Amino acid sequence: MLKRLSLLPLLTLCGMLSSALPARAQALTPYVLPLDYGLMTEQGLFLANEAQQMAEYQQFGRALALAQLAAQLAPNDGQVLALLGGLYLQNEEVDKALPLLDRARTLLPDNARVLFALGSAYLQQDDPQRASSYLEQGLKIEPGNPSALFDLGNAYFKLDQYPQAIASFEQSVAAEPEFWPSVNNIGLVLYEQGDSQKAVEYWKSSLELAANEPEPKLAMAVALYTQENCAVPVVRASTSACQEAVRLGTEALEQDSRYADLDFLRTNLWGDKLIESTSAFFEVPDIKGLISEL
Repeated sequence: MLKRLSLLPLLTLCGMLSSALPARAQALTPYVLPLDYGLMTEQGLFLANEAQQMAEYQQFGRALALAQLAAQLAPNDGQVLALLGGLYLQNEEVDKALPLLDRARTLLPDNARVLFALGSAYLQQDDPQRASSYLEQGLKIEPGNPSALFDLGNAYFKLDQYPQAIASFEQSVAAEPEFWPSVNNIGLVLYEQGDSQKAVEYWKSSLELAANEPEPKLAMAVALYTQENCAVPVVRASTSACQEAVRLGTEALEQDSRYADLDFLRTNLWGDKLIESTSAFFEVPDIKGLISEL
């Protein structure tokens, strides 16, 4: 470590000599150490690695702080910029993420993960056309990535390209059989296509993979309630399916109250038909009473 030298003795000497020196010599010219850019970059990469480890342990606040510092020390390293952009994306700060990811793509044009992150960012910005373009480019480099295939399916779904969406979700499941979000979203597409019975089968499969997830529970509850015509009081009282629908819906909403918000459901790609059915389900006395207490 460099020791700090006090300027007080130097200032005293300068004061003693001031009458003999020209005016321009009265100012001290500090000695500036040259920057070691190689060392700075090395330290930036070290911090980026630490940030990556923090993110893996779900410590996103600390990871973001480390990645911000890493990007200052290594501003021309594509991987560092991509990491920081990805953390901003995780934090839903898309406006901060996009410039970093664009710069990372310039530095790393053939990096599939950067392209995937850009696709996810544009999906969050509700630009499915650009999102699908970046995701398709990335999948040419790294085919079979289940998360990217899931995002691509979502982009196709937003573009009303239902067959392509289902195909992309199915590829995602083929790559990772336990990737329940893709199974769940096949159900969302099928419901919009009018095949509620098959949609329920996929939501049942989702629950077999992830028993505690509230989304497929609520979706299945809504579909069962609609299929069984449970809005009719006589039917509601007489069928176990209607009772099961209310039970599932209650359980899902108690698990996560955000699912009582229709806008939240839309952000999770619930389509118009399912939203309409859900609105009716939320008027069921037991469910309506529960929502008022959440």
